[in-house]
Amino acid sequence: MDSYLTLFFSAFLAATLIPAGSEVLLLSLATSGDSLWLLWVWATAGNTLGSMVNYALGRYFLHYQQHRWFPFKAERLHSSQRWFQRYGYWSLLFAWLPILGDALTFIAGMMRLSFIGFCILVAIGKGTRYALLLGALSWFGGA
Repeated sequence: MDSYLTLFFSAFLAATLIPAGSEVLLLSLATSGDSLWLLWVWATAGNTLGSMVNYALGRYFLHYQQHRWFPFKAERLHSSQRWFQRYGYWSLLFAWLPILGDALTFIAGMMRLSFIGFCILVAIGKGTRYALLLGALSWFGGA
């Protein structure tokens, strides 16, 4: 159970704005005989929860929009929100990408995207990425 919790926290940190990675640990645990299914579940859950933290930080950041130092003007923010809600939703499937994915999840919070839709798309993207990593490892005989 310790290995799964370690993977969960590694995946969680990797999804936040803190630079970290979880793939090496995932693949290492997979080659050591841990359940691929449980590894996938724990990694996907941790990584998705980390993205939810970014989303919440983006939503919270909007509380400061009345301050002079806030980097976005109100009219630009509203037009960006409309655009992102219309076209940017599906970009959340790529929230697993290094650096860009963290920014996407933060911006999704700022843009006030539906939290349920956000969670679903992010979980699909991140779960697919981990499944492909584990599948490739199995394919090449590592697990």
